[in-house]
Amino acid sequence: MLRANGLRKQYGDFVALHGLDLEVGPGHIYCLLGANGAGKTTTIQLFLGFIPPTAGSASIGGLDVASHALETKRLIAYIPENVMLYPHLTGLENLRYFNTLGGGAPLDDGALRALLGRAGLPEVAATRRVGLYSKGMRQKVGIAMAMAKNARALLLDEPTSGLDPKASNEFSGLLEALKADGVAILMATHDLFRSKEVGTHVGIMKHGRLVTSFEAADVSHTDLERLYLEHMHD
Repeated sequence: MLRANGLRKQYGDFVALHGLDLEVGPGHIYCLLGANGAGKTTTIQLFLGFIPPTAGSASIGGLDVASHALETKRLIAYIPENVMLYPHLTGLENLRYFNTLGGGAPLDDGALRALLGRAGLPEVAATRRVGLYSKGMRQKVGIAMAMAKNARALLLDEPTSGLDPKASNEFSGLLEALKADGVAILMATHDLFRSKEVGTHVGIMKHGRLVTSFEAADVSHTDLERLYLEHMHD
């Protein structure tokens, strides 16, 4: 569903991403680990079409992102570290607004509430202003948006940063549900524990290169930490 072939991004003499080859199939959760500046966010931005590649290609559902910008954006949803919502609107109103803005099928309040509930937002919070929400609650509205859009791929950039353990565990459960629905998920993260818990595949990036990639089931938590630390040494 998501594929990078020789994907490269260069700014002048600085190479942010060196010829990345990566694939995320339906129902897979690929966790990209690495220090700040490793190239994780650059990879996400290239799949989103926010920046053009210097060489190579990023494709979604078999369509090249650079040449099929609108078509590929219809297939994906994006959840950044901080989901940007209108604080003076309720969760329900935000979901309705962004669903309409994204060209989604019209949904009545009952259907919108059901999506928010499936995303784990308490029913009483649906009509509360988002300005009163915790970060975890805002992330759940973001998940509901992806569900409303029926996105076939989900791109996440540090989604669990700043979440408490309970909220982080709840978010992992939502990703598991989306995985079961066949959604392809690419997540840039620093969270080794969650990568092992929810990921089907793990890749470690350093200085713009994917230095290793493996199935999460093939390593223990201890092995994952050891591998990560070994690759982080200069």
